[in-house]
Amino acid sequence: MSNSLEPKPVSAPQLLADRFGLDVDALEATLGTALARRADFADLFFEHRAVHSLSLEEQLVKKAGQHVVQGVGVRVLAGEKTGYAFSDDVSSDSLRLAAENARAIASEASSSRAVDLRRATPRPSRDLYAVDSAALLPPLAERAALLSRIDREARAVDSRICNVMASIGVEERLVLIANSEGELVADRQPLVRLSITCLAEDGGRREQGTTGGGGRVAFSFLAGDEERAIRFAREAARQAIVNLDAEEAPAGEMTVVLGPGWPGVLLHEAVGHGLEGDFNRKGTSAFAKLMGERVASELCTVVDDGTIASRRGSLNVDDEGTPTQRNVLIEKGRLCGYLQDRLNARLMGVPATGNGRRESFMHYPLPRMTNTFMLAGEDAPEDILRSVDRGLYAVSFGGGQVDITNGRFVFSASEAYLIEGGKVGRPVKGATLIGNGPEVLKRISRVGSDLALDEGIGTCGKDGQSVPVGVGLPTLRIDGITVGGTQA
Repeated sequence: MSNSLEPKPVSAPQLLADRFGLDVDALEATLGTALARRADFADLFFEHRAVHSLSLEEQLVKKAGQHVVQGVGVRVLAGEKTGYAFSDDVSSDSLRLAAENARAIASEASSSRAVDLRRATPRPSRDLYAVDSAALLPPLAERAALLSRIDREARAVDSRICNVMASIGVEERLVLIANSEGELVADRQPLVRLSITCLAEDGGRREQGTTGGGGRVAFSFLAGDEERAIRFAREAARQAIVNLDAEEAPAGEMTVVLGPGWPGVLLHEAVGHGLEGDFNRKGTSAFAKLMGERVASELCTVVDDGTIASRRGSLNVDDEGTPTQRNVLIEKGRLCGYLQDRLNARLMGVPATGNGRRESFMHYPLPRMTNTFMLAGEDAPEDILRSVDRGLYAVSFGGGQVDITNGRFVFSASEAYLIEGGKVGRPVKGATLIGNGPEVLKRISRVGSDLALDEGIGTCGKDGQSVPVGVGLPTLRIDGITVGGTQA
């Protein structure tokens, strides 16, 4: 990655000329082409992404990768139709051809019009991640040394740690969005992620622990004075040893306590996707047509906030150029908002919420989450655990899936413990939580005061697109979830 990539703020006209070799006249001409057959809206999404990766396995730094992706996507909206075309060539001729193809797919609705970008705001009004390029990507030797230390520290936790797999990913994304409403916005979006998996083996049994962290931060966030990377290494090793010593989980309906932080991934999947605008406009979400209705315990307030500084899911502007914001989705149990991109907001007659997101210039935007979490309550976490005579304490989760149409979900707990007589007891493995998102929200009986956001590892998939997100949760007590266990 070149350190010549300028730090914030990013000037849209300068980025357009320096990185993509175009001027405002070219964008106005392309948008005019896209609108020539009576479309409602058109936009251009330019992207330059430089990605660096480094990984370690079996005590060796084995792989180093570097690639650059650049291109432009042209979108045309007409009624409910979306026409989309993209090109990795950002010349004027390629722009014109992409605009013609997108226009041909969606060619109806209101009258055409000229586009004037010269009065556009040149850059976002805030900077949630002030990281320059040099701080983002230190020398290769420094990153390799950190991976080697992670390996040593993880193995030192227990002699049963037999392998450590760790990777560092660093990317710098430059985006520029121009649309038929005369808006022209640019942004520079840094991102760092560390992933660590430790394998533990004993008597032919093998288990693993996984953790990591990062965000829109400098590399020093991982390797600085606080040494987060070493803490993550020890945590991954600890999880692996806990799972190695765990017994098979029981099955049946029981009280479940969710720990703070990463268990918010269950909220993200089981509830968050159901609150995205497209599913509700089409009537396919379990939350469709329930605006203003009670959909959860009155203890529950759920928020999606893309404005938290340096968080993995945060952005100055979304991938349509709309500033991100704090959106309250459920307030004291009542449904009060959906997550909207421009298309679904226009069709539903509501404002866009800054949640139009896309994986790259090769994809059109969809309503997606940013950082989604439940607000803290008033209960002490230890009091919540003491209130449970017999149940399951789920501290971390692995994979899961949800059916948006009815809210049914299945999630596997990667670290869990039995609760016996109000105390956290034996670790168990193979526990799977099975339930219905809206129903589970109604069964929340206690909410802890210990809200925590995840460390910065979340990636969300939808319609074949993956984007970085954040999740969070305080300790919760849920009165009755079906637990699928492996105990005979």
